[in-house]
Amino acid sequence: MKWLNLLLVAGALQLSALAPASAASLKEIESSGVFRIGTEGTYAPFTYHDDTGKLVGFDVEIGEAVASKLGVKAQFLEGRWDGLIAGLDANRYDAVINQVGITEERKKKYDFSDPYIASKAALIVRGDNNDIKDFADLKGKKAAQSLTSNFGKLAASNGAELVGTDGFDQSIQLVLNGRADATVNDSLSFLDFKKKKPDADVKIVATEANADYSGIIIQKNEPELLAAINEALKAIKADGTYQKISDKYFGQDVSK
Repeated sequence: MKWLNLLLVAGALQLSALAPASAASLKEIESSGVFRIGTEGTYAPFTYHDDTGKLVGFDVEIGEAVASKLGVKAQFLEGRWDGLIAGLDANRYDAVINQVGITEERKKKYDFSDPYIASKAALIVRGDNNDIKDFADLKGKKAAQSLTSNFGKLAASNGAELVGTDGFDQSIQLVLNGRADATVNDSLSFLDFKKKKPDADVKIVATEANADYSGIIIQKNEPELLAAINEALKAIKADGTYQKISDKYFGQDVSK
């Protein structure tokens, strides 16, 4: 019987190891005085390290502001994107704030706060380009795109000839030097670029009607924590904190 009891204990321990760790409740967060936030730290302008090595960015300041409204301090725990959300299951942190898109697939397993930032596909051309005014005008034109991206697919679906690039910066440079007529890219990336280089001769001529939204993601079954986070987001918008952070990184309100 003793060996049977040992087997049962071992089996229980194995199952508990496989099961997701319990999420921290709002009371536990308030008791600890710390809101643990998972983030990449390598994704400017949202979460990255400045020249002094300090973790900064739009998402970092949003996380700090939300934590403040919860009455606790933000503690950022950095990790690679491919394991970031899974860190919630292991209870490495209480939430992930890292431009996590709100999708139906993710909502099956996790809970999201109300959206706190929106991005749209933007059609970008040189300042002196008056021929391209909408996505349909891309037909027969050269579009600088990451070939496997959704933006590239959108440009191709509108008849553009794709010029392959490694990402946003290279795409913009090809548009600026005339090697491409346009690029379809993230509106947030464009705003960040123009904030840093306001004299760059590029402009947005059209955006998609539907936006993609990101939210703060937490484990399921913590309704009090979710409600408190949503209240915190409402509060930082009401008192002007959100607008200040948004202006700092993008030059305008990016919540809509």
